[in-house]
Amino acid sequence: MDLRPDPEVERFRAEFAAFLDANLPSEAEAVPRPKSSSDVPEWARRWQRTLFETGWLLPGNPPEYGGRNATLAQQFAHLEELSKRRIYRSFNPQGVGIVAASLLTFGTEEQKRRWAVPILRAEITASLGMSEPGAGSDLAGLRTRAVLDGDEFVVNGQKVWTSGAHDADVLLTFVRTDPDAPKHKGISVLIIPTASEGLVRRPFGSIASPDDLDFNEVFFTDVRVPKENLVGELNKGWRVAHGSLGHERSMLWMSFAEWMENVIRDSPSDQEWFATLQMDLQALRLLGYRQLSGQRDPAELSVLKLLGSEAVQASSLHALEAHGTESLEHPARTAPHNHMNLEVFTASWFERYARTFGATIAGGTSEIQRNIIAEHLLGLPR
Repeated sequence: MDLRPDPEVERFRAEFAAFLDANLPSEAEAVPRPKSSSDVPEWARRWQRTLFETGWLLPGNPPEYGGRNATLAQQFAHLEELSKRRIYRSFNPQGVGIVAASLLTFGTEEQKRRWAVPILRAEITASLGMSEPGAGSDLAGLRTRAVLDGDEFVVNGQKVWTSGAHDADVLLTFVRTDPDAPKHKGISVLIIPTASEGLVRRPFGSIASPDDLDFNEVFFTDVRVPKENLVGELNKGWRVAHGSLGHERSMLWMSFAEWMENVIRDSPSDQEWFATLQMDLQALRLLGYRQLSGQRDPAELSVLKLLGSEAVQASSLHALEAHGTESLEHPARTAPHNHMNLEVFTASWFERYARTFGATIAGGTSEIQRNIIAEHLLGLPR
């Protein structure tokens, strides 16, 4: 693998850096702060719309969908520049990175126009309705039912851990449409407006803070959804699910790498721990670069997800122990920060460590990732 910067990629990076220098919202503009992953204040909507209109929101997309047909290496440079400056391209990350991306991959032209473009332009926000009680890590075990009644589906069931649902305009919802089919079949995907009659959202706190209201329970009671809101083919939602999770995991490792860099910079370490953190970080980066090269099995995304989330948890535990009792109050970051970053810079190391449990669950649990690696990369039996 040649890790030397490609001149064309570096020109692309320089152009984007110049754009950021000229267009970032000011500190005075960037208020109020978002309250959930689907709450996008007006200033942040303007920022996302600017990115969309200039092709810097998702550079790999064609211009009509907020991009400039960028290569994979250019897309990486774009995300790396955002990460380095701690800048969010959108405060509705699931909406842009998963829901809209899934609609562009599997949706009809009408669905792209009606839902995907407004999400990308920050005119509406979206959340992902996958996890359920008893089926948080096993999507194939979902029980929310959708029965076709004329030109409408009638939906009954419950979702949980639905990030930002109470502030979202629509949910990309996975439902069972054929209860007699095998577990991985008979699943379909619907775009459901959250204002639909019979849909109830109940936000709840997290392990980090009871006031951190991002997670939701979502209840569906005879919710009627137009047939044209079906995304992809009837009973073939498993393919959409794989695409959605692929969008979620593809660049997640960069967030893990940034988290570990913060731990290395801000926490005291003995030689052994410092070496361990640095080796984990470099292994994560090199695997990420390998993914960018295109010379990989799709299951390698599971290696990145597993390594990154577990390394983040281990490094955060080390920081917690290194700071001793002060970790209950000591800020997790002491370096200057950019006002575009949503992270709570006054959070204690304990709160940061508590949040890492979510990192090993969201996007596919560590246990599920190990199964994928065992079966698809190592060839072990089920």
